[in-house]
Amino acid sequence: MKKEIIYTANAPEAIGPYSQGIKINGLLYTSGQIPFNVNKNEIVTSGIKDEVHQVMKNIISILEAGNTSIDNIVKTTIFVKDLNNFNEVNEVYASYFNDENYPARECVEVARLPRDVNVEISVIALAN
Repeated sequence: MKKEIIYTANAPEAIGPYSQGIKINGLLYTSGQIPFNVNKNEIVTSGIKDEVHQVMKNIISILEAGNTSIDNIVKTTIFVKDLNNFNEVNEVYASYFNDENYPARECVEVARLPRDVNVEISVIALAN
């Protein structure tokens, strides 16, 4: 059981001592992704919906680097600074999944997130 470090230039670089993703025992674990657009080298701040879209794009990039896909996500954790954004977060989040393929999930409000962003999401996915 050897762990594999997953890296892609299409998602934000780690800003601490962690990896973008780890693949082990048929699962891929991503680190929490924030709404950082690597192409523009900036945090997306144009509203919670745009922020969630960017986070999901970052997650998809890491999953693809690990040879899996969003369809194989089995668990997500969503952290938000303001739970009043729950409905908007859900709307965007749901658009990435087939209606009968939703992963298990929790969504929690937190006091602060890295770089003072409004949302951070991590996932666990089945991996080949």
